Amino acid sequence: MEKSPELHIAMFLWFAFGHIIPFLHLSNELAERGHKITFFSPRKAQPKLQHLNSHPHLITFHPLNVPHLDGLPPGTETASDIDRSLTHLLVIAPDRTRDQVEAALRTLNPHILFYDFAHWAPVLASQLGIKSVCHCSVSAVVVGYRPLANDQDQECGGDWRRHLRDLPAPGYPSSTVVLRPRELPSMEFVYKPFGEEITFQQRVTTAFVRSDTISFRTCQEIEVPFCDYISIRYGKPVFLTGPIPPPKPSSDPLEDRWAQWLGGFGPGSVLFCTFGSENIIVQDQFQELILGLELLSVMFVY
Repeated sequence: MEKSPELHIAMFLWFAFGHIIPFLHLSNELAERGHKITFFSPRKAQPKLQHLNSHPHLITFHPLNVPHLDGLPPGTETASDIDRSLTHLLVIAPDRTRDQVEAALRTLNPHILFYDFAHWAPVLASQLGIKSVCHCSVSAVVVGYRPLANDQDQECGGDWRRHLRDLPAPGYPSSTVVLRPRELPSMEFVYKPFGEEITFQQRVTTAFVRSDTISFRTCQEIEVPFCDYISIRYGKPVFLTGPIPPPKPSSDPLEDRWAQWLGGFGPGSVLFCTFGSENIIVQDQFQELILGLELLSVMFVY
């Protein structure tokens, strides 16, 4: 007799494949342990995710209708549909699916809701009697280094340099894993608008503060001092999922054209280059990259 699922877990995440795919990998691990998963995703993204679902009898995709937003190209649903400069607009789209998410949660009544950028999700979950987990797929070092939002941060576009000069905060567990003065401008984005009347820093801090617990895609051997620091800082438990590698690749044979081409070279002699699904390289950068690869005097696939 098949064992009944132990928990029903819902996943709601930022509409970017760099977030969607790690959440799906985590879903596979949870389903492997017998838990039922409802995975919210933009409708158009679903066909790109089906092959990554290792447990279709336990993981169900719940499509969301992504509303059109002024300033974005028609049909935009995920970050891969736009230039990075428009990300601050796209983040509004998941917020405007709140009614759809709430209706589904009321019907499905899961035990736990995992989320990331949806700062309103933990309050909604609490109202429905659902436990909330703010799951972070980026490094705990990055989260631990960032300042906490406070009452002085409420105005978008404030003096970000004033906040960053005081970093890292007291108790930060490393004197070497820090930003150098020349690197501080890379953090400017956290004080810029990231949604409607909210900055990136306010959004992320709220998501962490209001959660029942926090989890990271990392392991004790690498980042436990930073995770302990975050646990103390936010006053709640922090769980580590481990790195969670993707499912084993299919054993199906390669297409003939690739098998024949790769078969003409020795082991370890072809370089495979990939920069993710959302990295946009302009022509000058692409030409510079190709010229650099040619200087290596090795075969490569881009």
